[in-house]
Amino acid sequence: MNDSDYMKLALCLAEKGRGYTSPNPMVGAVVVKNNMVVGKGWHRGAGLAHAEVEAINDAGEKAKGGDIYVTLEPCNHYGKTPPCTEKIINAGIRRVFVGARDPNPFVAGGGIDFLRQNKIEVKKDVCRKEAENLIEDFIWYVKNDKKPFVILKCASTLDGRLATSTGDSKWITNDKSRAFVHKLRHGVDGIMVGNGTLKNDDPSLTARIKDFDTRDPKRIILDTNLSIDLNSKVLNQKSDAVTIIAASENARPDKRKQLEKMGAIVICVPLIVNKCKNDTNSGKKKATDNKTYNSNAMLDLEFLLDKLGSMGIMSVLIEGGATLIHSALMEKLVNKVFFFMAPKILGGDDGVPVCRGKGHKFMKDAFQLHDLDFMRFDDDILIQGYLK
Repeated sequence: MNDSDYMKLALCLAEKGRGYTSPNPMVGAVVVKNNMVVGKGWHRGAGLAHAEVEAINDAGEKAKGGDIYVTLEPCNHYGKTPPCTEKIINAGIRRVFVGARDPNPFVAGGGIDFLRQNKIEVKKDVCRKEAENLIEDFIWYVKNDKKPFVILKCASTLDGRLATSTGDSKWITNDKSRAFVHKLRHGVDGIMVGNGTLKNDDPSLTARIKDFDTRDPKRIILDTNLSIDLNSKVLNQKSDAVTIIAASENARPDKRKQLEKMGAIVICVPLIVNKCKNDTNSGKKKATDNKTYNSNAMLDLEFLLDKLGSMGIMSVLIEGGATLIHSALMEKLVNKVFFFMAPKILGGDDGVPVCRGKGHKFMKDAFQLHDLDFMRFDDDILIQGYLK
């Protein structure tokens, strides 16, 4: 095995922490001595031992004189746990191989520099792209003033519909596609839907994977006038995750008290009038009268995301409906897209489109995904890519 092989093993170990480490990143590490892996570890959750500590403890005395491969630059500061650099030095590690460097601009390079100052050889950027992709949400969150990494998930027929004219959407995609979506839910901090989706589908918005201990994301509901039914599943189920409801500043105070008594968190969000940012009259304006809500006014998603980020929510999965999808795209808030296509055709123009609202006037302005990847779930096709 070469350096890349050992780092890829560390990346696989890091993946085991998906869904459990936030607001920390996923990190994996392996200790190698005499061309043999003698220790393995990964970060299992915030406040628990870091991957380097896990791997060195697993190696025991064999760590002395060995090498360690770690997917993220070892920390050199005291947080909930001591610095990993000290653990590496005290264990007698000879060389350190690093995947991604610490994205925090205040501490970037500090761990590597400290190790080198202590006569330990460090090789950086081993499988760097893979290591950065693994923690893309953490990197974005740290580098962008704690703005959540936003993932848009949608599923449509071949003719671009996510529901029939009656609102029926069960099911566009097959069982395997929907199982993959539950893995997406497990890996994010929050899942966001509009009130229309809540009323039509009454979803649970939980992560359910067979024979797997999942972690539910926080449920985020956009509900301008607090019209949510108190019997909704999101308010009445066993889950460790809280339900967050975003409402206008003038929503009913009595309803708010009821919801908070049930354990929900209600966030007041200003209303804005949205317009496509590529139009001549681009931008967004605060609605002149919050009391008179109309189809041109909506909750300020950017304000809401900033608020969620300040609450430690590092990643948000948007699941719909069509109006929310349109708004998130037009406000240019989406980082990554998971778009499922099912081999079905409704055959009319009266179904619910993927996006509901005014789109770009020219094809050159269309949103273009990059760094594409494709997956197939039996007959369904998943296209994934990035907008930021």
